[in-house]
Formats: sequence, structure tokens, C-alpha cells
Amino acid sequence: MLADKNPQKTSLAELGEFGLINHITQYFKVEHSSTVKAVGDDAAVLEASEKQTLITTDLLVEGVHFDLSYMPLKHLGYKAVMVNLSDVYAMNGTAEQITVSIAVSNRFPLEAIEELYAGIQLACDTYKVDLVGGDTTSSTKGILISVTAIGKANAADIVYRNGAKETDLIVVSGDLGAAYLGLQVLEREKQVFKVDPNNQPDLDNYTYLIERQLKPEARKDISGLLKELGVKPTSMIDISDGLSSELFHICTQSKVGCKIYEDKLPLDPQVISTCEEFELDSTMVALSGGEDYELLFTVPIADFENIKGNPNFSIIGHITAENQGLQLVTRANQEIELKAQGWNSMQED
Repeated sequence: MLADKNPQKTSLAELGEFGLINHITQYFKVEHSSTVKAVGDDAAVLEASEKQTLITTDLLVEGVHFDLSYMPLKHLGYKAVMVNLSDVYAMNGTAEQITVSIAVSNRFPLEAIEELYAGIQLACDTYKVDLVGGDTTSSTKGILISVTAIGKANAADIVYRNGAKETDLIVVSGDLGAAYLGLQVLEREKQVFKVDPNNQPDLDNYTYLIERQLKPEARKDISGLLKELGVKPTSMIDISDGLSSELFHICTQSKVGCKIYEDKLPLDPQVISTCEEFELDSTMVALSGGEDYELLFTVPIADFENIKGNPNFSIIGHITAENQGLQLVTRANQEIELKAQGWNSMQED
């Protein structure tokens, strides 16, 4: 059966703002008893509790944070939620609700917005969070998405960036650099497509990298794993802007230095092989790539036995005195100053 070359496209103007909101939110379920009223009134109603409330928000702008030439709208919706949930998990909390606001130009039909919200709904279902509100409006250019996540945590469980102490171990979950390389692969294929639109890319060797870029997963599991091990981090942050930038945040706010070891950085085999292909330094990619959405945290050295050998974690260094600065120990055992070269959302083109 031949595909319809002219699929039906429904103008957003046909529905209007409230019709659009009703249409795209009708299938969202409520998971949490703390959600008294979700979408459909002037404001959401959330049940107060003895726990402390965590709130985080991010704005994603077309042409700055994503490129729709290779980012499917469903993946974009999913990723927009992950970006925020990751921040809640980085505080050692549990995410419960989100709000989603979008601004779209008239080049997007209803069917495109349905795809976007299918990704948002998949994220909500997978991570058990409730959509409780948001806004829709028009944009003169492209699409903007703003997601706010609301979470809860016991006051004693919350982990901040400013608690790292000298001799603490520096630990990272998962592996680093894959999302950045996934972006490089997609950008390369975009340029090839511009030259030859009939070219069909062979992406079999980059599946992990592309998934890490287009459909990242927030590390909801880490808090539970650490509790099972009897470990509470002294500081924690998610790796959105790059490992080196996040280390600077922790060290600056904790008033400490650090020493990390090049040979301890966790790299997936696809990262290593693709770095060789692109003639990129894998250490630079791990330090500055960003968008890994893994968790970087510090733990007391007394917890070494609990952490070591766990397949979810890599011990990559330790905290030092503030006057020792931030140092990278190379494979040749040379110490070089660590520089924050990760993503800067305010940098100029």
C-alpha cells in the first residue's frame, strides 16, 4: 500500500488555544496522590506534605538547543522532560509533576504538536510524573519549549552542590561523551544530505551515540542504588554542560579543589572508536561534551568499599584543598589545569 504523499494537516488556528490544550492533554494520567488537580483549571492543585519541594525549569529553543532536521518531535518532547527530571534526581529527590509551555509558529500543524506531546506523555508514563499545567502561544519563528519539574525530598536527603569535603571521592554514573559524539554524527550526516539529498546514511556503527543524543534517560535509579549501598553523597550535580563545567560548580560552591584521572574516565567503546574516526581526543570529549545527563557526585572516602566495583559507578578522582585548584592527571602522570569548556547557553555564534 502506497503512503499518502499529502497527509492531512490540521491548522492550530482551527482549534484555538483551549481546544489545543484539551486535545493534547486528554490522554495524560495522574500518578501521584499529591496531584489534587492537574490540567483543566486556572491553576494546578498539589497536596502539601512534610517533605521539601524541589522546583527546576529549562527553556529549549529551536536553532539553539535542537535542530529539527534530525531531531524527531517525539524525541524532542521526551528529551525536554528528561532535562528537567535529571535536575530533580541530582538533588536526590523524586520528581512528581511537570508543567509544559510551548510557543510554536504557524508552520507546525496539529499533527506535529501531537508528536511532540506523544514524547512528553511517554516520558511521563515511563518516569511516573504528572503533567499538571503549562501554556501554549504563537511564535514568530520556530518552536520554544519550557518545562518545569516539581519534586519532593526529605530535608535530610537533599544533596546540594556545596557539600564536598577534602579527601571525598569523586564518582560519576554511567559513561561520558556519547551524546556529544551523537551530535557530531548527526551534524555530519546533515551536511552530507545538503550535498546529496538522495544519500542514505548508514548509522549502524553509531546507534548508542545517537540514542544518547536524541533520547537521553535521566538517572532516576541512582538515588535508590545509593540508599541500598548505605551511601549519601556530600555533593551532587547532573552532567548537562560537560564534566569539567560541573566539577567547577561543585568545587566553587564547596570551596575545594579536585584531582581527576584521565585513565579513570568511563568511555563506551563506540565513543573510543568514533573519536578515532573523527580525530577527536576522547578525554576532551568526556570532559567538555555535555548532555550526558549522568550524575556526578562526591562521597566520603570511608564509602570506598561500598562504591568500588559497582558497575553503575566510576571513581574518577578525589577532592583536594581549594588552593590546589582543579587538576587532571594524564595517562603520562602529568598534572594539568582543568578548564571548564562545556556548553555555555549564552555564548555567541
